[in-house]
Amino acid sequence: MIRSISRRADGNVIKDIGRSEYDLFSSEEGGFLWVDIYDEDNETAKKLLLESFNFHPLAVADAIDEVHVPKIDDWGDYLYLVVRAPKDQVTGDERLKTEELDIFFGNNFIVTFHDSKMPSLDRTWRRFQDSDRISTTTSSELLYNLIDEIATDFIHLADTIGESLNDIEDEIFGDPEPSVLEKIFSQKRDLLLLRRILAPQREVVIKLARGDFKIVQENSKIYFRDLYDHFLRLYDILENLRDLTGSSLEIYLSVVNNRTNGIMRVLTLITTLFMPISFLVGFFGMNYFQPVAGMTTWTDTISFQILIAALVIVPIIMYITIRKKGWI
Repeated sequence: MIRSISRRADGNVIKDIGRSEYDLFSSEEGGFLWVDIYDEDNETAKKLLLESFNFHPLAVADAIDEVHVPKIDDWGDYLYLVVRAPKDQVTGDERLKTEELDIFFGNNFIVTFHDSKMPSLDRTWRRFQDSDRISTTTSSELLYNLIDEIATDFIHLADTIGESLNDIEDEIFGDPEPSVLEKIFSQKRDLLLLRRILAPQREVVIKLARGDFKIVQENSKIYFRDLYDHFLRLYDILENLRDLTGSSLEIYLSVVNNRTNGIMRVLTLITTLFMPISFLVGFFGMNYFQPVAGMTTWTDTISFQILIAALVIVPIIMYITIRKKGWI
């Protein structure tokens, strides 16, 4: 799908512009054009980017490939940016998914290219359909708002991961199952993925904020500095979540070890209590005295009663002794 929206120099807003007029609208002084391409076959998108906007073939090839980490390239009259955004608002045990967003940014235009609908971009698109807001917006301000929406989605995602970690901690202190360990490692993988994405994405924003590119308007740099603060805060949140994940793993292992120690303590107690019983029944079960020594006393009724009493009394005495020593 290809959609477009433009603000003319006189303040009028036009939607769904024909492809043949892209050059006219993007070159108009004081005007502004945004073209969004998604869910479109690569050949059609490539032809549009090359012929309608005359972007460099290498930049177009990078956009079509969609295998890059966040970066920014200066092509003189325009910038080519690669950023990543959460594909969906994941919750619970769902795995984190991100999608690449390719942005061609010029003085009077922005062209965005992505595979499918992107929540952050759709929100920005709906907001800028309001003619009152578009009439006071430059391409730099639009770029700021678009990346800021992406940062907002990442912050919401970090909050979701934080809430999930709190739920995991509740499970750990309850009755931890092996599935809890799988959840912890799943959250850990998601956090590592976010850090790998946000570290270079933060560098993209700081390049825009410090004025590395002449195409970025001087009065727009303050917006990108504010955006950099958002990514810096987000990165700090991820670091805290990573520490929390490590703590959750340590707590889980500690709880499991304590439970294992409790089980072993009970099993050891049972084994210890049955040791004298095993000795007595083994000793008197050898059938040694009657046939060889003729000791019939060992097998009479009194001996049997004494043996039964010993089998009951000795474990009780041992249990009381162990309790007094504080071993259980």
